[in-house]
Amino acid sequence: MHARKSKKAPSVPRKKRESSKQTKLAVIGSTAKKPVKTAKIARTVGAGADPKRVAAILAKLDAAYPAATCELKHENAFQLLISTILSAQCTDVRVNQVAESLYRKYPHPQAFAYANPSELEQEIRPTGFFRNKTKSIMGASKALLEKFGGQVPKTMDEILTLPGVARKTGNVVLGTAYGIASGVVVDTHVIRLSRRLDLTKHEEPKKIEQDLMRVIPKEKWIQFSHQLIWHGRRVCIARKPRCLDCNLESICYSRDKTI
Repeated sequence: MHARKSKKAPSVPRKKRESSKQTKLAVIGSTAKKPVKTAKIARTVGAGADPKRVAAILAKLDAAYPAATCELKHENAFQLLISTILSAQCTDVRVNQVAESLYRKYPHPQAFAYANPSELEQEIRPTGFFRNKTKSIMGASKALLEKFGGQVPKTMDEILTLPGVARKTGNVVLGTAYGIASGVVVDTHVIRLSRRLDLTKHEEPKKIEQDLMRVIPKEKWIQFSHQLIWHGRRVCIARKPRCLDCNLESICYSRDKTI
């Protein structure tokens, strides 16, 4: 009888073997990279967000601006809502000048909701972007009447349904009018200073707010916003910060310091 010849396993071409090894290594490598990706997300918060340093920043802001508050003049939540809409790309000083006569002519949501658009445009023209602001003001006023009985709502989700209202406006109204800490007001001053103080590495307002909400205690969100805005207007100005007059200078290592 003839002995059976053992069947040899089919040979695998060298290129396929190498490809198989690379695939396995890629799978192993993909699992190893996951912690690195998480670390990158964690680094979006500024390196200066160490809890002890943040506490020192808050203490110095308290010392410099113990009575900081919103500088938009208002008598109620509705007036603050309208003034905050008007403050986009405009100074609070100019808005206050316009508001002095504006709220005498339009004292409540009904007056704004059914105003003559052309007349309202002329009333708010000095604040800039008056056509878009007129649409937002009239739209928000109508929404208040139709959805909320003419009252400014007290939750962020509800207030964001109003035309022309984004998170900045919502935080201003909820924090100042109602004392509700729904987030951190992020305007041009807060963007500039939070980056200068290395509390965030982002440039987008929403992401900056998320970073600040992580590092600033919730009970300080409202006051911190006011204090940073005051500091940005009075000392840490955009083009030439007055670092010699700044009580944060010793713990600030911004690249554009003037000393």
